[in-house]
Parts: sequence; C-alpha cells; structure tokens
Amino acid sequence: MKINSKKILFNVFLVLIPIIVAIVSLSIGRMMISFDEIYKSIFNFKNADKTFRLIIINYRLPRIILAILCGMGLSVAGLSFQALFSNPLATPDTIGVASGASFGAVVAILFSANNIVVQILSVLMGLIAVSLTWVNAKSKNLNLSYLVLSGIMVGSVFNALVSLVKFVADPDSKLPTITYWLMGGLGNSGYKSLIIGAPIIIISIVITYLLRWRLNLLSLSEDELVSQGVNVKSLRIIVIILSTVMTASVISMCGQVGWVGLIVPHLCKMKFGNNHVTLVPIVISVGAVFMLIVDTIARSITATEIPISILTALIGAPFFIYLLRIMRKKN
Repeated sequence: MKINSKKILFNVFLVLIPIIVAIVSLSIGRMMISFDEIYKSIFNFKNADKTFRLIIINYRLPRIILAILCGMGLSVAGLSFQALFSNPLATPDTIGVASGASFGAVVAILFSANNIVVQILSVLMGLIAVSLTWVNAKSKNLNLSYLVLSGIMVGSVFNALVSLVKFVADPDSKLPTITYWLMGGLGNSGYKSLIIGAPIIIISIVITYLLRWRLNLLSLSEDELVSQGVNVKSLRIIVIILSTVMTASVISMCGQVGWVGLIVPHLCKMKFGNNHVTLVPIVISVGAVFMLIVDTIARSITATEIPISILTALIGAPFFIYLLRIMRKKN
C-alpha cells in the first residue's frame, strides 16, 4: 500500500496549527507572557512565577480551550447544515436552535442560576426548539423547504420570548447581564462549564467526522439516495441532532456567536472543494484557528473586552456580501 506523504504532512499540519496558534494566544493579552513562562506554568509549575501561572492556568487556558471548542463546533455545525439543506447560506440557527438555546440561557440568568444551570437549560431549550421545528415539518413529509420555514417560525417565537425576558428583567442588574451575554463572549469561561459542554461538543464532532463521507450523499436527490439503499430520514435526523447539540452547547457557554458557521465552511470550500471527506477535518482545524484569533483580538485590542459577535459580524457581513456577488456571477 502506497503511503501518501503529502496527505500525512497536511493532516499533521491541521493538527499542529491550532496548537501553535493556541500557544501564541496564551502569550498575548493585557500582560504579555513569554513562551518560557508558559512552559513553566503548565509543565514545570514549581519554577513558574505565581502571577503568570495564575493568569495562564485560571484565566487564559480555559478561555483558549473554549475558543477552540466554539470554533470547531460552530464550523462543523454550519458545514453540516449546508450539506443537509444543499444551501450555501444555511447556518446553525436555520432551524431555530440558536434562538431556543438563547432563550433557555436568558431565563436561567433572569433567575440568577449558576453557569451549570445556564448550560443545561440552554441545551434543553435548543433541543426543544429543534423538536418543534421537526414536528411541524414532519407533517409535510419532512420536505427541507418546510423544515427551513418551520425553523424560521420557531426561531421568531423564541426571539420574541428572549425580548420578553429582557423586558421583564431588572434594568439595573439582570438586563445588562442578559444583554452582554447575548452579544457573545468567552470571558466567563472556566473548567466547571467546560466539564459539561466540552464532552458534548467533542463527541458530536467525532461522530460527524466518522460520518463525513455520508455528508456527500446529502447533495444527491432523495430518489437517488433511496435507490442506493440510504436511509435518508435517519441520516438527516442524525445530522440535525449532532449539529443542534454542538450549537446549543457553544451558545450555553459563550452566548450567541454569529457568522462562524457561515464564514469558515465557505473559506474552506473556496480553497479545497466540496468533498466532505477532506473538508470536515479542514473545517475543524480552521474553525479552531479562526476563533482563537478573533478571541485574542477581542480581549487584547482595547482595555475593555469587545464582544465576540461584534468582531465576527464585522468580518462576516462583508464576506456574506462577497459571497452573494460570487453566486450572482455564477448564475
């Protein structure tokens, strides 16, 4: 069996580049930390400076882990939804999961729940939102167009409920917290929240990776899939569940982070094509790097941390316009 050295090197690169960017991100912040101190703080803590070790281990490291998980989860979910709907503009909130998860989180915040309850309720409401979308679309034989329309309807309802929670929230204490949370940010990251959210995201990504060749089948017509013995409904259910729990878990830990699920898959498709067998691992790596860079900018560029969604929107909106222009030229 011939070994493809180029492919092996490329796969090694995909693994190494997020690690390298993560190490660089550990050193960057309001207080710059040398790589030597980073090494001591993680592997040789007896000789490490206590202040540097506190900053790295308690603050930057969990935040960087969350940024990696957030980037990977939203990017893979976006790629999966685009494959599912055969629509390049599909995003993780297409079927209402983002709105549902946000509603669960803001309700928990309204009642002063801890981060663990916020996560649990956020994921739960995300799943409920998708279930409502599914039940409504199922009456139409699970036509993808009806699924999208149902998702828009369910998302609108949950967005209205989020607005209602903001309306009844105390304007001096709860409302600022809810508003800031909805703008997205990784400032509240910690190991306790990662214990719940990280396994869900990692397991969902691993399963999606193992099923990545099946994502190519979703571009075929339903008649072609049936003729090849593919259980279309089961495949769609699996993709929706995996993408939903990834998105809801990310939202539960760092609020609404838009555009990542649209930008990263398209950047990868423009360079590497539409074969999901090779595209999924590339999207995982690029998503992690993208989110690491955005978060490093968010916490370092000004004295006050910039919400993540502001930066992703500033990047995503121009890219969306550029994407529409490309699609118009092709048509």
